[in-house]
This record gives sequence, structure tokens and C-alpha cells, in this order.
Amino acid sequence: MNSGMMTSRTMNGWTVNRWTINGWTINRWTMSCRIALSSALAACSVAAVAQPTDGLLDCLLEPHLEVDVGSPVVGILAQVNVDRGDTVARGQVIARLESAAEEAGVKLAEARAEFDKRRAARNEDLYRDELISIHEKDEIETQSIISELELVEAREQLNMRTVRSPLDGVVVERHLSRGEFVRETPIMKLAQIDPLNVEVIAPASLFGTVEVGSTAELELSAPLSGTYTVAVVVVDRVVDAASGTFGIRLALPNPGNRIPSGINCTVHVTPTAGAESARSSGTASH
Repeated sequence: MNSGMMTSRTMNGWTVNRWTINGWTINRWTMSCRIALSSALAACSVAAVAQPTDGLLDCLLEPHLEVDVGSPVVGILAQVNVDRGDTVARGQVIARLESAAEEAGVKLAEARAEFDKRRAARNEDLYRDELISIHEKDEIETQSIISELELVEAREQLNMRTVRSPLDGVVVERHLSRGEFVRETPIMKLAQIDPLNVEVIAPASLFGTVEVGSTAELELSAPLSGTYTVAVVVVDRVVDAASGTFGIRLALPNPGNRIPSGINCTVHVTPTAGAESARSSGTASH
């Protein structure tokens, strides 16, 4: 292609480059078309998401809570009691770190606390017989109190070597095994799936018609089946300007963890009469 002067024009958002010698540059015009077409497709996608079909909205089941469980102290893993897929209860021991030194520290603190308690009891008689001063008596009693507190501290240090489940749920993933060094890496990930969170992206046209406490009919997608009545627990107060949508969360009771998370579903949210009335009055006032 011979070189020459190029001029540009913008028509309805299209940028067209023209060479003074060889006419229109096809590559330049095609690039503009591609960008415009991508923007148009993105707008169509947003419009498709924002419009419910037959009053139904797509939804997704997610865990109510996910936790990466670690240890407040560093050390070597002595045992891991659960694996991926296992069910755990809140407070259940799921792992332990090596704790020989801490166990010895507890025994030492117990012996010291017991000795100081006996000495304080003996010196009560000595003080009554005026064989020791009030200052000596106070020192002995204070030392007994300090020994008791040191025992509490030693037991707490030992207890920190035991890792317990913070929730009722299932093991999603195990990151570390027996013999590995625990530092900042979580030992495992747990998920609470009773209840399940039902996450819905709703069009802005429904904003103001749904409130916390509203009910909805939920239907599970394949490979599962079943229809459930669920309740709205969260309604976002901010609409996403780019997509024209807002979020709604419903709660699906899941006793026995029978329904897994990650399942697609559809939900029909019943507008609340009070919310409809409030939105209508609000619109009228403007």
C-alpha cells in the first residue's frame, strides 16, 4: 500500500479512516465494527439477564458460611481427624498439634499452684499465732494467686494446640496432613450448608416489591429435583447501574445436609403487598 495522508471521521459512534490515495482502509473500519458489535452484544446480554421469564428468576445454592480453619499457634500437626467430605459438629476436635512441652508445662504449673495453696493455708495458723507479719502473709497469699493464674495460662497454651470446628457443616478441602508444619496456611476449609444461601440476581424493575420476610417457590435443577418454600433474608439496597440488577438472598433449610451447594435453581419471588404499596406511594409522591 502506498503511503499517503489519512483523515478520520466519526459517524454515529463509528470511526472511519480514509486514505487520500487508496480510499477506505478496510482493517480500520473492521476493527471499529468489532468493538461496536461487542458493546452491542454486551448490552443485549445485560438486557437478557435483567428480564425474568414467566416471573421466574435463576438462582444458585451456596454455603451459608465458609471458613478456612487454622491454628492460633505454630507447630507440627500431630493428627488430623477428618478428611474431605466428612461431616463435623461445632466444637469437635478436628486436628491437634504436637504438645509435649505444653503438657509438661501444665503439670509443672499444677504442682506449683498446689504447693502455694498448702503453704498459704499453713501460714494462716502462723499469722494467728503472730509468728509471721502481715507483710509476709500478704506475700504468701499473693504468690498463691499468681500460681493459680499461671496454671490457667498453661492450660490455655495447651488448649491452643487443639483445633476445633467453629461450625456444624462439612469438610470442603484439607490443605495439610500429619507431620506438616502449621504457620499461616489453613489446615482445612469447612462449609455450613444448613441452611443454604439461595443467591438471586433480580432486575431493577422488581426493586421495592420484595422485602425481608417475603416467601418464594424454589425449584431445583437437574440432577436434583423438588420444590421448596424459602424466605427472603437479604435484599440489597444498591442497584448495579451497569447491569440494572440487584441481589436477593433467600434461605433454604437443609437438615442432614441432603442438598449440596453449587446447584442451579429457579425461584419465583412473591411480591409483598406492603412493599408494592410503599413503592406505589413513593412513585406517586414524585
